[in-house]
Order: sequence, then structure tokens, then C-alpha cells
Amino acid sequence: MSWYQDLVVDTGRAPALWLLIGFLATFAATRWVTRRIRTREASGGGGVVSNIHIGGVHVHHQVWGILLVLVTGLLAFRFAPGSPWQEILAALFGAGAALALDEFALWLHLEDVYWSAEGRKSIDAILVAAVVGAAFLVQVSPIGIAPDDAGSVAVYLVAVALHLTWVVVAFLKGKRHLGLIGIVVPLVSLVCGLRLAKPTSFWARRFYGEAKMTRALHRFSDEYQARWDRLRDRIGGAHGHRVPAAMDRLVHDEIVHATVDAPGDVPRAPRGPDAR
Repeated sequence: MSWYQDLVVDTGRAPALWLLIGFLATFAATRWVTRRIRTREASGGGGVVSNIHIGGVHVHHQVWGILLVLVTGLLAFRFAPGSPWQEILAALFGAGAALALDEFALWLHLEDVYWSAEGRKSIDAILVAAVVGAAFLVQVSPIGIAPDDAGSVAVYLVAVALHLTWVVVAFLKGKRHLGLIGIVVPLVSLVCGLRLAKPTSFWARRFYGEAKMTRALHRFSDEYQARWDRLRDRIGGAHGHRVPAAMDRLVHDEIVHATVDAPGDVPRAPRGPDAR
């Protein structure tokens, strides 16, 4: 495959390509598995695919993802292997990142919100990571020029400052996800900085008058949010509700039962010196 050698290997993009492949393939497989588990639990049926429990504890797949990222990163830093091990570690790193970010909402809320409305934040994290990974695959310098191509250090620093300014403006306008993408794709942060801010953002509350705030409220209406929610649900499955796992309910009941004192073990109030 001469195209692979010329466009990927010779340009140093092979690790980035395999990382992205591992990331996307693992995310797709993970969402397929979790949908199957949810469908099976809702119908009360059995199946080979199920949640993993160790010692009565539901081990979420983010745990395996974090471990995979740590192990592959450590091996890559320590041994700096060449091809094909570099590509293999990159693919495994991408797989671990997908497993971890697929439950990003659980990091944020510190509870199982995977299938709730808050769980859509995991889809946002996956989309941002995928776009950033693709951007690193197709270009080397986030601002489009390398220090050697800028002509002077001053020109390069000015370009970096302008780029970061638009990124900050995007964040201040409430466009966090696009702002993250804009770090590696300058055009995205520029467009976000020029367009209307979200009505709840710092920028809108600080700089918008009544007319512009009305425009922002109309632009980012409930229908706008509903459209994005439908897109997220098409990617990751319907959210807004959670089907609790039978094993999780059983474990919860056992914990509650074990932590409630038996009637004979109820601690009594301290007795005074004259008590009989």
C-alpha cells in the first residue's frame, strides 16, 4: 500500500491514525454492548453480554479504560518502541481513551448517569476527542504554521496569541466544546468568537443589551437544544432515563441491610451514675 507508506508512515502520522481507529472502533463497540445490556435488562431476558461485577461491585468500563491508558502510556514512554509496536500501543491507548470518555458524565457527576439526560455529556466528550484526534492526524501545528516557517519568533508568538485569544473568546461565549476543538482547528475558534454567544454565558451577561440578548435566546432556544439532544441520542442511544441493573439493585439492598443495626444491637444512651 504505497499510499499508506507515503501519506501516513513517511509523514509520521501512523500512531495518530491507529489511535483514532482504536478510539472510534472501541466507542462504537462499547455503545453497541451497552445498548444490548439495557435492552436485555428492560425485557428481563438473559444473554451472554452483561455488566461486570467483582466482589458485588459493578465495575464500569471506564475503569478498564483508565488502566489501559495508564499501561500503554507507560510502555510508550519507557520503551519508545518502533513500528509496529508503536502503532499497536497507539491503538490500545485510543481504545482505553474511548472506554474512559464514554463514561465522562460519571466522572463529572460522581454517580451513574450513563442513560440519564446528564449522560449526554459523555457523547459530547467523545465527539470533541474524535475531532481533536482527527485534527492532529491531518495537521501538525494547531495554528497552521511551525516556528521554523514563521520567519521570526515574534511573528510566531503573535500568531499563537491571536489564536489563543479566539479560543478564550469561544469559551467566554459559552461554547466550551467548540472551544476545545478550536485549540487544534483555528478556524473553529475564530467562527465561534465572531458568532452570537449563548445567553447564559459570561460574554452575553456582561456585554449584551436587551436586543442582542433576545437574539441569543431565540438562537439558542429549547428547540436548538432538542436538536442537539436528538443527534447525541442517535450516536449513543436514547438518554433521559435510566434502566437500573438488577444486580445493582440487589447489591444496594444488601448494603442497606448490612448497615442497619439489628434490633438487639441498637446503641443505648449512656447511663448516669445513679441509674439501676
